[in-house]
Amino acid sequence: MKFAVLVFPGSNCDIDAVKAVEDVLGEAVEPVWHTTTDLSGYDAIIVPGGFSYGDYLRCGAIARFSPVMEAVKQAAAEGKFIIGICNGFQILTESGLLPGALRHNDHLQFRCAISPLVVENNSTPFTSDYAQGQVIHIPIAHGEGNYHVDEETLSRMKANNQIVFRYYEHNPNGSLERIAGVCNEAGNVLGMMPHPERAVHQLLGSEDGKALFTSILKAWRDKQGA
Repeated sequence: MKFAVLVFPGSNCDIDAVKAVEDVLGEAVEPVWHTTTDLSGYDAIIVPGGFSYGDYLRCGAIARFSPVMEAVKQAAAEGKFIIGICNGFQILTESGLLPGALRHNDHLQFRCAISPLVVENNSTPFTSDYAQGQVIHIPIAHGEGNYHVDEETLSRMKANNQIVFRYYEHNPNGSLERIAGVCNEAGNVLGMMPHPERAVHQLLGSEDGKALFTSILKAWRDKQGA
C-alpha cells in the first residue's frame, strides 16, 4: 500500500503524518507537493493539518484551488481512501468532498489539548479497528473547528451514518451536536479536526490514533483480496 501526504504552503503536520504511516504501518509513504496533478500511483491520500496559504481569506479556501485537488477529487471518485485532518478537513469541506463547514470556535480561542472522542461509526474504512461507542483520546489544536451544517443535510448525514466521531461529554469548539469527524456518503473520504497522527505512541500521551491507520490498511487489503 502506498500513501501520499499532500503538502501545501503552510502545512505543518505533513511530517507527523508521514512518520505515523511509517511507524504504525511500515508502508510506503511520500510527501506530495500541492502542484502535483497525478495521484494515480497512490492508494490513500492524507490531507494534513497546518495553515495552508496562511489560512488567509478562510481556512482551506485557497488550498481548494491547488492543482492537486482535482486529482484528489478523481481519487475520491475512484473509491480511494482520503483523510483530511484539521486544516485538511477544512480543505475537504471547501472542496465539496465533504458536507458542512468549519467556523471559528464559539469562544474565539485556540484550543490545544488531548480530547476524548466517541467512535460513532466503526463501519468505515478508517474506524473498523475501533469498537462502536469506544471512547478514545486524540489531540486537538485549532481555532476554527466549529463544525456546522444545515438541518436538511444533517438529517441526511444521520440517515447515511456519516457522523464518525463526536467529542465526548464536552464541546471544545461549539460544533453542532459535538461533531468531530464526518465521512462522505460513499464512506471513503473522512474529515476530522482531532489529530490521530499525533497519538501513535504512549510517549505522546495517547496511542489511540494507531487504530485509524491500521483500519485503513485492513480496508485496503480487503479490497485487494490480500
